[in-house]
Amino acid sequence: MDLGLNHKVAMVTGGGSQIGLGKAIALTLAREGCDIVITDIDREGSEKTTAEIRALGQKAIAYQADITSSAEMNNVVKAVLNEFGLVDILVNNAGASKIPQSFHSQSEDDVDFILDVILRGPMKCTKAVINHMISRKTGKIINITSVTGIYPGKDLCIYSAAKAGLIAFTKALAIEVAPYGINVNSVAPGLVKTNFGGGPPSEMTEAVEKETPTGRLAVPQDIANAVLFFASDISNDIVGETVMVSGGHR
Repeated sequence: MDLGLNHKVAMVTGGGSQIGLGKAIALTLAREGCDIVITDIDREGSEKTTAEIRALGQKAIAYQADITSSAEMNNVVKAVLNEFGLVDILVNNAGASKIPQSFHSQSEDDVDFILDVILRGPMKCTKAVINHMISRKTGKIINITSVTGIYPGKDLCIYSAAKAGLIAFTKALAIEVAPYGINVNSVAPGLVKTNFGGGPPSEMTEAVEKETPTGRLAVPQDIANAVLFFASDISNDIVGETVMVSGGHR
C-alpha cells in the first residue's frame, strides 16, 4: 500500500535517544520514503540517528535545539526550509520527566519544567511550522502524549495535567486548521520499554505487564507504527483524535 510519504519531509523532536520513541519514529518514517529532520538537545545522539537514516538512502539533518525556546525552534524551521524547502510532517515527541512525587511536595521549578517541555514545547514547535503548512494547505502534526493524560496516575499530577493539556491542544488545533488541509492527531503510549527517565523500574514493569491484557509492555516500534498511520495519506479524514497504544492497560 502506498502511504503517500515518499519525498515528504518529517521533523521529529527528541530523536537523539538511541532506544527511545523518537529514533523509532524517525527510522519508520524514513523507511517509507521520508527525509528526516531531528531536533534534540542531545547532538551526539541526533547525529547517530541521522547516520542510520542516511544509510537507508534518505536525507537526514540533525539540529541541536531546545523545544522550550521559541527562538531556537524558529531558527531550526528557517534552516529546514532553506535546506528542503518545506516541512510536511511534525512529530512533537520530545519529552521529559521527574521522579514521580505528590503535588504538594513538588517545587515550582519542577512544575515549570514539566509544563515547559511537555505542553509549551510542542506548542512552540507547532507555532514555528503552522503558518508554513497553512500557506501550502497541507501538513500533518502528531503529538506524543500519554495514557496518563486520559487516566491520570498516582504521583503524576503535573505530568498527567500537561499530557491532558496536550490532548486538548491537539483537538482544538485540529478543528482550527482542518480547513487548510492540515491533520492534527495524537498518540498516547502507556508504559514503554525505553530509556526515558532512566527506564521504568523492574518492579513497575512486572506490575504493569500483569495488568496489561497483552501481557507485555509496548516497545518503541508500536508507537512508531501509530505515528506512521497518522502521518500517512490514509489518515486524511481523521481530525483531532488520540489513539492509545498501551496493550489495553489503563
